[in-house]
Amino acid sequence: MRGPGRWWRRKSTPEKVETYTRWSFYFFAVMEFFSVGFTSAAPLGTRLGGAVMLVVAVHAALAFVTVSRAVDWTRGRRPQPVGLMWTLAAVTAAVSVAAIGIAEHGPDGESVDTAAGGVFGVILIFGPGIMALGVRDRRRAFGIAGGFAAGTWVVTFALGASAVTALFTALIVLIGGVFIAFTAVFSVWLLNAVYELDEARETRARLAVAEERLRFGRDLHDVMGRNLAVIALKSELAVQLAQRGRPQAVAQMVEVQRLAHESQREVREVVRGYREADLASELAGAQGVLTAAGIDCTVSGRTPAGLPAGVQSALGWVVREAATNVLRHGDARRCAVRLEVLEGRVVLSVENDGVGEAGDGEGASGSSGSGLAGLRERLAEIDGTLEAGPAGKGLFRLTAEIPLPSAPATGEPVAAVPAVSEVTS
Repeated sequence: MRGPGRWWRRKSTPEKVETYTRWSFYFFAVMEFFSVGFTSAAPLGTRLGGAVMLVVAVHAALAFVTVSRAVDWTRGRRPQPVGLMWTLAAVTAAVSVAAIGIAEHGPDGESVDTAAGGVFGVILIFGPGIMALGVRDRRRAFGIAGGFAAGTWVVTFALGASAVTALFTALIVLIGGVFIAFTAVFSVWLLNAVYELDEARETRARLAVAEERLRFGRDLHDVMGRNLAVIALKSELAVQLAQRGRPQAVAQMVEVQRLAHESQREVREVVRGYREADLASELAGAQGVLTAAGIDCTVSGRTPAGLPAGVQSALGWVVREAATNVLRHGDARRCAVRLEVLEGRVVLSVENDGVGEAGDGEGASGSSGSGLAGLRERLAEIDGTLEAGPAGKGLFRLTAEIPLPSAPATGEPVAAVPAVSEVTS
């Protein structure tokens, strides 16, 4: 299903925050034009009002471009827009002085003074606030607003306003400019924090996968280390016996051949996952890994007493593959694992909200690669089935069903199995 919101749903959380930040400040530039530029045409007359509207439009366009370049600089995609910021500052000062000049020496009328005052105030408040996006130091950001407020006092006083009136005008500019500058500083801080948290989450996920690989390496070392050492020793012994013409060399080489075949079988078991996997350990491990990656994971349900080792092993691999897919695909925030016995069959379901737009066929655990195909082959050997696909808007569910040799009585809750509990992380 395609719709106007598809582009938004496909964005990651940091990208959504960045888009929101950009358009919030773009809106300031647009609002500046329509609030004082467009509305000044009627009170100031056709020629003067048109000129003011054009100048305000130029200032708004500069502010629009400055927002874009400043946000890109914040994310390290562009150099700091120093020249653009100085240009915006110069245009801001020029438009403000021109507005004061119109109010003091332009056509008489209260509507003219109101329009000129609106241009003056809005330009001096929005301009410094938008420039604050392009500086990294908070003191400099607030200093820009303070500098324009001080300039306001000097210019208004020099053009004939009383000291009190000039001070009041400068105070209004200072408060408005500091507020917009604070909004800019906070928005940049929030944007950077969201990106850093997302990067930290990806790092935790990569570390979890790396730890799983290390565990596989340790298993392989445990299997092969002793056998290779024995093979090396017996091969050396066989060489020495052969050099002496002793018939025992044949027996030693037969033993080496047996150990080689045994090692080959054990390695195949490790690689293909035929070694028995402890279901309770896999459930606890999946919960820990997903929690470490910032995903709210719950493990619940019941397990039958005396679950066959082959069934436990198969379900353990389903849990491991499902957890890996949740980490590698989509943008899941929660994952629910449930184990239960229904009418002589054990059912394991893993549901997460990391799927993309419903129906797009993508998302966490939504891979159609060799992982799920391998699980289906593994379950088929014990007459089990595996189903995976969308389960509602934004949800993806993986369900494994395995028939039991006999219908056992409902056993203990998962909480009774070591290392697994019904906990919301």
